[in-house]
Amino acid sequence: HAEFASHNTLLTNGFKLADLADIDELVFSLKAYDDHLHRHYTCKSNKQALDNFPRLYQSGIKLRAESIFIPGYIDRPEIEKIAAFIAGIDPDIPYRIDAYIPIGDNPWRRATPAEMEAAVRAARKHLHHVSCLTGNEVPKFEVLRVV
Repeated sequence: HAEFASHNTLLTNGFKLADLADIDELVFSLKAYDDHLHRHYTCKSNKQALDNFPRLYQSGIKLRAESIFIPGYIDRPEIEKIAAFIAGIDPDIPYRIDAYIPIGDNPWRRATPAEMEAAVRAARKHLHHVSCLTGNEVPKFEVLRVV
């Protein structure tokens, strides 16, 4: 960290707390607030991740959150629940909503611009700093599923 004068950002799902000695910023990926939905999506409970989010915030390291918007699955109501959870800790925590980009053989479709706008509006009911990636981005590399 000091040797290279680097700014280190850790992207985490929050299940395990890493050594933060050389971390300047955390991006916490919240998959779902509802535990049943989180289990369906990841095969794991989100309890530990939700418990770790405020701990990481209290560490004083710059914290941002992000989620993937998946139409009909992790959609506007779930995004709003995530935003309300984040706001319960601090409504100034920045939150980015990424539109799902169809990759591989997943059953989900791409979000529409109107769906993304609605998700952002829902999150802004709770948070002051909400942004999104619209889903118009095109993957540059092949995506491989690791099982």
